[in-house]
Amino acid sequence: MKNFILSCCSTVDLSEEHLKKLDINYVCFHFSLDGKQYDDDLGKTMSYENFYKALKSGAEPKTSQVNVSEFINYFTPFLESGTDILHISLSSGISGAYNSAVIAKEELSAKYPERKIYIVDSLCASSGYGLFMDKLASLRDEGKNIEEIYNWANKNKLKLNHWLFSTDLSYYVKGGRISKAAGFIGSILRICPFIYVNAEGKLIPVAKPRSKEKAMEELLKRMEENAIGGLEYNDKCYICHSDCLDDAKKVASLIENKFKNLNGKVLINSIGTTIGSHSGPGTVAVFFWGKERN
Repeated sequence: MKNFILSCCSTVDLSEEHLKKLDINYVCFHFSLDGKQYDDDLGKTMSYENFYKALKSGAEPKTSQVNVSEFINYFTPFLESGTDILHISLSSGISGAYNSAVIAKEELSAKYPERKIYIVDSLCASSGYGLFMDKLASLRDEGKNIEEIYNWANKNKLKLNHWLFSTDLSYYVKGGRISKAAGFIGSILRICPFIYVNAEGKLIPVAKPRSKEKAMEELLKRMEENAIGGLEYNDKCYICHSDCLDDAKKVASLIENKFKNLNGKVLINSIGTTIGSHSGPGTVAVFFWGKERN
């Protein structure tokens, strides 16, 4: 019988029902809209529809990570009940939550020396992070112990590929990733920035397709080049989107038609409020197991 929990941050961008089915616990990031504070709680406090509607109406989002004291408060009940913890954190390349979790672990390990607390920097984000957690839950259900899963996670996390594009450049301008001039010209030319997550868990632009259709073609090309087995890929594929479900459905259909051996249908998720505060509307991302990121 297992005596540990699998844990993650709410930025896995899976539904609460999905996490319950996997028996995975989560701790919430936070966000604000025009000064009002909310928990990033998988769409319970604010639906994704209302969140993106607010962004399109001009609301200014800000996000905050889970701090040390919040991690301590979150971890403590598990430790007090005699349960060990394997917590997988959002990528350190885009958040400081991993460092906060490590500091909390150090404080709690001194207080609960008989308990095991493992923290993993996933180097993943959004539903790629979610797909990673899905795999770890499968290993747990196969009977792997906490040390085996911890070691597997660190050895294999860079094999989780993340590829994405955006049709809305405004949040790239707001976030300082591109200049206002570049954003203006890019919008006229219908450029859709094409991005991947590198080995440091950071977002790296790699191409500038000049249309949504060409960006989708690029996604299919990158998946064929990088997925384990190429066109014979037989594992799971997740997609997430920020208020552009039709685009996500189109990409899912293209993938299912091209990769005939997928493990089930492509799962489409919404980009949550933390990641969505930085991506804005119009982003589609694809996640699969493939070549190790570099």
